[in-house]
Amino acid sequence: MGNATLQLDHVFKALADPTRRAILERLSKGSRSTKELAAPFDMALPSFVQHLNLLEACHLVSSRKEGRVRTYSLNVREKQKPQAF
Repeated sequence: MGNATLQLDHVFKALADPTRRAILERLSKGSRSTKELAAPFDMALPSFVQHLNLLEACHLVSSRKEGRVRTYSLNVREKQKPQAF
C-alpha cells in the first residue's frame, strides 16, 4: 500500500466519526478555541482533545497556541479539496 493510500485511509477514518465531522463543520465557519469547540459535546475534555489530535494528524485542521489558549482552524488547501471520481 502506498503512502498516499495510507494517508487517505487515515482521512476517511477521521471523517467516519460523527463528532469529528461536527468539529469540521463548526470550523468551516471560522477558527475556534478548544473550549468553544468542546462546549456542545457531552464528553470529558481529554477525550475531546483526542478527536482534535486525530484531525490535526490527518492535516485536516491546524492549531496555534497563544498563552494558555489553543485555537483550531480548518486546514484546506487546493490539493485537499474533494474531486469527482
